[in-house]
Amino acid sequence: MPHNTRPLGGPILTDSFRIVLFLSLTAFAIVLWRLIAGLGPTTALSDGYPWGIWIAFDVVTGTALACGGYAVAIMCYVLNKGQYHPLVRPAILTSALGYTIAGVSVVIDVGRYWLLYGVFMPWRWNMNSVLLEVALCITAYIFVLWIEFSPVFLHRLAASGTGRLADAARKISRFLDRGLVFILALGLLLPTMHQSSLGSLMLVAGNKLHGFWHTPWLPLLFLSSCMAMGYAIVAFESLLGSISFRRPAETKMLRSLAKVTIGLQLSFLALRFLDLGFSGKLSGFTFDKYGILLIIETLLFLAPIFILIRGRQPAGNARLFLAAVFLLFAGGLYRFDTYLIAFNPGSEWSYFPSISETLVTLGFVATEVAIYVALVKRFPVLTGPEANEPALSGA
Repeated sequence: MPHNTRPLGGPILTDSFRIVLFLSLTAFAIVLWRLIAGLGPTTALSDGYPWGIWIAFDVVTGTALACGGYAVAIMCYVLNKGQYHPLVRPAILTSALGYTIAGVSVVIDVGRYWLLYGVFMPWRWNMNSVLLEVALCITAYIFVLWIEFSPVFLHRLAASGTGRLADAARKISRFLDRGLVFILALGLLLPTMHQSSLGSLMLVAGNKLHGFWHTPWLPLLFLSSCMAMGYAIVAFESLLGSISFRRPAETKMLRSLAKVTIGLQLSFLALRFLDLGFSGKLSGFTFDKYGILLIIETLLFLAPIFILIRGRQPAGNARLFLAAVFLLFAGGLYRFDTYLIAFNPGSEWSYFPSISETLVTLGFVATEVAIYVALVKRFPVLTGPEANEPALSGA
């Protein structure tokens, strides 16, 4: 963990914070209604579409957007690139919040949520269930992420002076330091397992999922795309934070990460089109809804590459930010297509998210933003300024 981190300080209850807090409270009021009234009155779900935006966005896309901690951990601890340490804490915080929201989304999307305790009872497990593996890995990873982030709270308690809480914080910190290798190993293993399993899950859809997305390579495609999205969300969060909190941008590190991201994007596209080509699916390409979606996805994945390599000068903050946005949209659309848009259970079924589903999703995003802002203002998450580059300077 970086040692030159510090709280940003400043008031928490600003006007913008009150807006996101209102959205958050609205979402949790609707969640309470859903838990009492059931899925029927509160969602547009059906037997044909047993999951909707709460799974497609909050879980499947949301966990990929929360892979910043996973991606940066690979750079720092596997590839031993210590210069990325300033990005570790904010990336882990984003991941912890994103995965926690995804876990809550799974709970409210399950019809008989009161039976979820069976996930923690091995004698009730269906060992052939991909969903079980996803549930176990996501649950375990939420705990691992908060354990990884816990030094932020422990160091604050330990620095508060004497007393039982301060002593306990020091003892727990020493214990966590000794077990850091095992925690990091779990932090790398669990997302690798469940991100690939999110792809495996849609293999059972068979011909209900369009051939452009249904492939035995789905686990590998989901894993490679989540790593690219992880680096993109790190860049997005870092640059957006430099604007919002008036901090210098970490441009040099983000340029270096961008090179890795380009490689991952090219790898994903190569895998995607090798699969489509060898399976003969491209020969049946037509300009219908699915063909157009494939074109849009591909252009969105290619756009960040051209943005980053354009011109003779190294990419500035504006180009890095724009490339990150395009890549997040590309990865998000690919997962939305796989889980929702390209999924067709039959002509008698249709789905469009209800107002309550949409408000819950917006409220969960607002909750994540609110907690992030509160924590970085009161706890040492972000590093102190070391560069003299203004936020989003240069195109």
